[in-house]
Amino acid sequence: MWTETALQAFPEAEFRDPVDAVAMDAAEQRLGHSLPAELRALLLETDGIVGHYGTDTVWPLERIVEQNLHFRSSTAFAELYMPFDPLLFFGDNGAGDQFAFVRTPRRPDIFVWEHEDDSRRWVASGLVDYLSRSLEEGEDEWYR
Repeated sequence: MWTETALQAFPEAEFRDPVDAVAMDAAEQRLGHSLPAELRALLLETDGIVGHYGTDTVWPLERIVEQNLHFRSSTAFAELYMPFDPLLFFGDNGAGDQFAFVRTPRRPDIFVWEHEDDSRRWVASGLVDYLSRSLEEGEDEWYR
């Protein structure tokens, strides 16, 4: 389903081999929480989606884990930005802005974190909406 959704929006999208359930469970254990059901299902079908200009529209699972752990534990980030604990980053626009689910409270919406001013705002009603909009537009600032 997820590769079909991506291909409808951007026929040149690239996919990776799917994540296996053991790796998924290990990643969730490292994070200390489960992934949103939609993201989990996508990763079990393809370990990320590469969109326009090689942008990781959806990151591979390992990058999701590493980036989120880094953002939540960095003392430098803690001094510069609002807390990242309520967010689960999973993709970017290739120019520094990153996309995230809200973990607390859990909701299906996607928000963008704009790194220049630390703003966080709604951009999509869920993962299908995010993929459709981000892959169709093909620009790094499709959400503005």
